[in-house]
Amino acid sequence: MKNGLLFSAIVSAVALTGATGSQVAAQGAFPQREVTIVVPFNPGGASDMTARIIAKGMERELGKPVVVVNKAGGSGGVGMSQVARSPADGYTLSYIPVELVMHKALKLSDLEPATFAFVGQTTVVPAALTVPVDAPYKTVADFVKYAKANPGKVRVGNSGAGSIWHIAASALEQNQGVKFNHIPFEGAAPAVTALMGKHIEAVTVNSGEVKAGVDAGKLKILAVMTPERDPAFPNVPTLKESGVNLEFAGWGGFAAPKGTPKPVMDKLSAALKAAASTDEFKTFITSRGMIVSYRDAANFTKFADDQYVFFNGLLSKMELGK
Repeated sequence: MKNGLLFSAIVSAVALTGATGSQVAAQGAFPQREVTIVVPFNPGGASDMTARIIAKGMERELGKPVVVVNKAGGSGGVGMSQVARSPADGYTLSYIPVELVMHKALKLSDLEPATFAFVGQTTVVPAALTVPVDAPYKTVADFVKYAKANPGKVRVGNSGAGSIWHIAASALEQNQGVKFNHIPFEGAAPAVTALMGKHIEAVTVNSGEVKAGVDAGKLKILAVMTPERDPAFPNVPTLKESGVNLEFAGWGGFAAPKGTPKPVMDKLSAALKAAASTDEFKTFITSRGMIVSYRDAANFTKFADDQYVFFNGLLSKMELGK
């Protein structure tokens, strides 16, 4: 994307804008005011839903308001870069999607795990192949047959060029030897809206992001891309049950600008752990097609680093459809 150089310049400014540990200490015990969580996608998607329920839980623990703002663009790059250049004082956090570990490989920006100080991971986000309820295919096999007969005509929406849902559709495309027309949106929610309006033929977003459309009788899930069936949709088969040897899922967590003082990070991490441990959070996440998967700061940092290596290797071998 043309924004790569801009993002690179933004991220390189982190060291110049971050507050030092002594500056934070001088301001008194953290937190003294509201904390902002930036979601790098539009409202309504899995990232947004997760951040808002976590914000409620963290607010109870921190004793100060925790507000969520959406800053979409650049497959998450605009919002994450905004946080990266924010003062390293703990008052501005980012929801961190799996896209972070793919940005460099896709030449979207210079963002990488080392750009941030990780607070913790909260979720795994499975993908689901979803189409309009009256689409001319009832199974994955029907869908693949139709796509093969109509190369390049099946429009598959995603949450941005180079996003995890773009990669999910591309993985299915290559696995089955078909050709999709990949349509990027600024988040999964507008992609699902386009699907409901029949402006595209399919999406490969999280099952929770299409649940309202399914419940309204406007959409149907052909298969979930996880090893096991989604408890929220027990009658929907997995891709493997449908004869496709492929699994795919995203993940999400939270991070602060690199250089945030350890006492502040410890307090944020403790608040996040408490928020992610509530029955309210677990019930909410499960009901929306996601999986609760908590990792503390150290383990999330290692996981993100490992995912960075994995996806860089994967994407170097993958030609993403346009």
